[in-house]
Amino acid sequence: MTTVRGAIVAALKSFLRGKKMLVQAILAALWLTPSDEGRQKQPQLDPTATPPASSDGKRGAGRKKQQKAKQPTTTATTTIEAFLKEAESLLLGPVNSTDALRRLASDLKEQFRERMLKNPECMLPSYNSQLPSGFECGQYLSLDVGGSTLRVALVELKGRRKRAEKGLLVVEGEDLAEDRDKVSSRIVRIRSFYISPEIKAFEGLAFFDWMAKRIFETIQEDLPYDHSPDNPILMGLAWSFPLQQISLKSGLLQPMGKGFLAASGLINQDLGDLISFACRKLGLSVELRAIINDSSAALLSQAYLAPAATRFGLILGTGFNIAVHMPCSYIGRDKFGERPAEWFEDGSHVVVNTEMGMFGHGVLPLTRWDETLNSKHPKPGFQPLEHLVSGMYLGEVARYAILDSITTTGLLRGVVPEGLEKEYGFETGTMSVIESDDSPNLEASTTHFNITHPSSHPATTADIQAIRSLCNFISRRSAAMVAAAVYGLWDLRREAEATMPTPTLSSDSTAAEDYNTVPATVMDPVSQLPSPPSSSPVLSTIAPGSKSSSCCRAVVAYNGAVMERYPSYLQTCQSFLDALTMAEEDCSDMTLPSSKSGSGSGDSGIDLVEAKESSLLGAAVALASA
Repeated sequence: MTTVRGAIVAALKSFLRGKKMLVQAILAALWLTPSDEGRQKQPQLDPTATPPASSDGKRGAGRKKQQKAKQPTTTATTTIEAFLKEAESLLLGPVNSTDALRRLASDLKEQFRERMLKNPECMLPSYNSQLPSGFECGQYLSLDVGGSTLRVALVELKGRRKRAEKGLLVVEGEDLAEDRDKVSSRIVRIRSFYISPEIKAFEGLAFFDWMAKRIFETIQEDLPYDHSPDNPILMGLAWSFPLQQISLKSGLLQPMGKGFLAASGLINQDLGDLISFACRKLGLSVELRAIINDSSAALLSQAYLAPAATRFGLILGTGFNIAVHMPCSYIGRDKFGERPAEWFEDGSHVVVNTEMGMFGHGVLPLTRWDETLNSKHPKPGFQPLEHLVSGMYLGEVARYAILDSITTTGLLRGVVPEGLEKEYGFETGTMSVIESDDSPNLEASTTHFNITHPSSHPATTADIQAIRSLCNFISRRSAAMVAAAVYGLWDLRREAEATMPTPTLSSDSTAAEDYNTVPATVMDPVSQLPSPPSSSPVLSTIAPGSKSSSCCRAVVAYNGAVMERYPSYLQTCQSFLDALTMAEEDCSDMTLPSSKSGSGSGDSGIDLVEAKESSLLGAAVALASA
């Protein structure tokens, strides 16, 4: 009996062992050769997970095994060609003709007009009512305080030489045009100081004491004259932080953000007084005479060199903004706050800080990638236009498009490279590298991408070609929308100027100063009076939108990394502006020019002109023009 029972138990164990081995074999086969259906159901491996340790405890071996096991987790539902065609339609379709771009510009223009009247967050009139004449001379101390750098410079404005002759304004020199080119400025001395996290943590007066020491170090060898409390060194400031400005030279300090603690205990204290007090501790007498923001600085710095044409300043780097010199009559009186009556008597125009990034609600054509970016932003809907055009966000829009392509087309063999899974993990700088690559087979950008975003499945030339196309669509759309915003604002300004009363030209020597400018063209100084600028009321009585009014040229002074360094961006934006301002009746039937065309030549009404060192020079010009 015992023998029979033992035999039965032994047989049962043998059967179970065989069944277990069979089950293991089946599971192994399914893992090693999964079906398409099985691949779709498997969760994607986390590319940020810590690599498992190998049997000898070394994580490198574990990481190598993990990379080998990291496989595509989805089946492609479309081809990369079809995806790129859809992306081009979504991103460029709404701006791919002059007619479409003009409609967008018109929609933006209506928002500009409305918010000029009553919105308290944008279209903010500054205290700069006068543009420079180009005759300002002298040496001035300029400060530029940004998020990571303090720059201190002694700036010399050379101006134009002038003399009175037979009641007319005349520039000295045989060649009037050549002499006009000598209108310039120079930086006598400049130093830049990195604002480290430790310095940002300075609270209250400690930060301004640090600033004062840097100012003293910079100018002690080049002081323009003896200074004293009765004869202080005049100073202009470009300030990149919130400020409640109450006059051209005064502003109440507000929380600064960006990690700065300098406002602690000093909220609503006058910024100029704080800087002057810190400087006096070192025996340095200074007086803050002008405070401006970056876009106003760009406008003023170029207006000093080309006063007849410059009425706009554009910043396009990490952020996006435009300043414009507008008639006061087009701005709601409540937006000026409490200003003395004589302020309005002294100037008919004012430099307006548009806060351009805040526009576009309800009129911008958004893609699913834009909507994803907006939904994940700390302030959804706060700056819709900035999300589509600025350096802060171009890379993020591209990242969402790339992730979409990885999922639906198998781009990068369906594997998300390191860094792309993180918000803002794909930088606009990488886009720039990829678009600027002219190496054979895109070797340079492929290498850069694989170093920046390593993966178990490195990017191929075909992958980078697809990513390059996406980057190009996104950057071209940005350039088109910047052009639409500039054109809409330019058109609104023409409309506003057309409502201004037409002055009568006098024959005395101040004729040019009546327009805060000097002649923009070479003229016979004896037989003719200087002409008013093209943007003056005299030349702005043409009905807005007519052919002739489209030919009035204007200069938009620009600054910022995207405009200055992104490959072909400047040329592309200028070509869009050229198309928008063409006078031909059939221009709405034309497709927009390629990114290689356009240089601001021909009959374009708007020219983009670089404003070099605009923060420092603009601060000096604002001071000299005050």
